[in-house]
Amino acid sequence: MDMEYDLVFEGGGAKGLAFVGALQAFERHGHHPRRLIGSSAGSITACLIAAGYNSQENLAAINEKTPDGRPRFTSFMDTPTIYDDAIVRDQLGYWLRTELDNPAVPNLIEPFVDSLIESMIRRDLFRHVISLFLWGGWYAGDAFISWLREKLDAGGRDLSSSTLTEFNQKTRRDLSVVASDLTGNEMLVLNHRTAPTLPTVWAVRMSMGCPFAWQEVSWKEEWGTYRGRNMVGHRVVDGGLLSNFPIHLFVADDENIDAIMGEGTQSENVIGLLIDESLEVPGAGAPPSRGLSAPGMLERVDLLEAMVLRIHGLAETVLSAHDKAMLSAYKHLICRLPAMGIGTMEFDMAPQRMQAVMQAGEAAMEAFLSGDHPAPPPSIEFARV
Repeated sequence: MDMEYDLVFEGGGAKGLAFVGALQAFERHGHHPRRLIGSSAGSITACLIAAGYNSQENLAAINEKTPDGRPRFTSFMDTPTIYDDAIVRDQLGYWLRTELDNPAVPNLIEPFVDSLIESMIRRDLFRHVISLFLWGGWYAGDAFISWLREKLDAGGRDLSSSTLTEFNQKTRRDLSVVASDLTGNEMLVLNHRTAPTLPTVWAVRMSMGCPFAWQEVSWKEEWGTYRGRNMVGHRVVDGGLLSNFPIHLFVADDENIDAIMGEGTQSENVIGLLIDESLEVPGAGAPPSRGLSAPGMLERVDLLEAMVLRIHGLAETVLSAHDKAMLSAYKHLICRLPAMGIGTMEFDMAPQRMQAVMQAGEAAMEAFLSGDHPAPPPSIEFARV
């Protein structure tokens, strides 16, 4: 029987490939998405589905290649272009001149300082390091913004410049993405009710921006308010830090949630797509080995991934009690997608592994829709959020 479901997408980077297989089974059963919410990389899938993308269009986007044959997703790991930032150039110059301001150094050093700065800021490693220290991320994230804008305009959608309100009006879909406000120390649920004039692409960019991997996003004045509050200058990052699987926002009976998600919208017609790293992916094979030789540092994705895993491991430890309660309470609404051994930043996944991950996701959703999942537990009370 055809049904509409509210869909929840967990964050997981490249592991989100399993969503494509799950969506194939979902569509095969004749079902349709209603409300969508995603956290971290899950916000990307949620946004594309809300924009009208089906499973095959999602797969095409994932399979897209750069002119040199690499997966286009690898271009999201882009080098910051800080040489265009006059403020950074001036600050570096001031710092160097101050450090070199002593009687033993002649005044004629200034032209040398300018030349040194020009040389330094055009070196990729230096630009990555400066980006990490100044903006909290090794990569810029500009390539992702360009990619998402392109996808939101594809097929005549004309959504690349939309605000969350305009996106909702044009698509008739209720999209929410979760982000973490480092300045205000709170979880943000970004949608047309809470942040009506925030650009859609920047809402998703905030949600997917894993700390230390991608630059933090600083809220701009022209983006308006969040729930009526001034957010200018607030530093916003990956929603997975505070809620990587926000299923409670669709099902919990809480007046505070009503204000964010809409009054009286609690539903049992929900499917949470959970990336489960304890479940083996049949046929995936061993993860790829990464070389340790030069050019090395900028290409050591394994080192960056280890840092990402540490960050999420810390977040999961802090939130473990809450998460376990949610997973237990709503396990009858959760479709667990196998992802054992799949790298969070394995965007250059071999075709065999890609196919294995998608097939595992498809089988998991097929089993879920066929009724092979836990029965609903007794009603459970949760603390208000």
